[in-house]
Amino acid sequence: MKRVLTLNCDMGESFGPWKMGDDKAIMPLIDAANIACGGHAGDPTTMRRSVELARRHNTEVGAHVSYTDKQGFGRRAMDVRGQELIDLIHFQIGALDGIARAHRTKVSFVKPHGALYHAMLADPAIMNDIMRAVSSWHAELALVVLATPRDRKTVQLAVEHGLTLRYEAFADRGYTSRGLLLARDKPGALLNVECAAEQAVAIAKDELKTPRGRRIPVNADTLCVHGDTPGAIRMIKAIRTALDTM
Repeated sequence: MKRVLTLNCDMGESFGPWKMGDDKAIMPLIDAANIACGGHAGDPTTMRRSVELARRHNTEVGAHVSYTDKQGFGRRAMDVRGQELIDLIHFQIGALDGIARAHRTKVSFVKPHGALYHAMLADPAIMNDIMRAVSSWHAELALVVLATPRDRKTVQLAVEHGLTLRYEAFADRGYTSRGLLLARDKPGALLNVECAAEQAVAIAKDELKTPRGRRIPVNADTLCVHGDTPGAIRMIKAIRTALDTM
């Protein structure tokens, strides 16, 4: 049975004169844009341009929140939790939401980035902090989490917070036998165009397997492709074609 998957991509990750990714070429190809909010990347002008681009192509806007770590691109772990983390997330959502509203659109979901994303999956207390931050925002927002065999505690926590979860799988990243992402420095962590297209189809058919042949039941709603991946545009087009023709 084929699952209908939306495509999301990390966008707006330039900063000042430093450019990352080809957002103008990628935005028309995706359904949802995870726009950097100034934590790991992005600045007010880049956010505004990303929002305008998303609105032009009818692309859903999401806040890509992170630790405040531009030098490490948000991929370094930091000991930020509790109310301090909630404040940090509200600060970043608020920045993007304000720009979005000024340009007649809105933020509809939140996706943690990098080290914060992995901390959310590894530490139930941080997961709870993030859910508190997202659910207490003045407008209803969904939270993007990794699509793994459904953790009852996470699902129950989302119910308690009145929060909608959006489950995400990755087309361009390798998986461990537990259904988690391989660390970027491990062999097989970053997939090429052909492998990413094949993996996208496997995820859509719920047939994703480990290198040893063990099935990983991901049950995804959305599929992520990283905009800073080499050949990202060619990869996204290949994935679109593979999903449309399967």
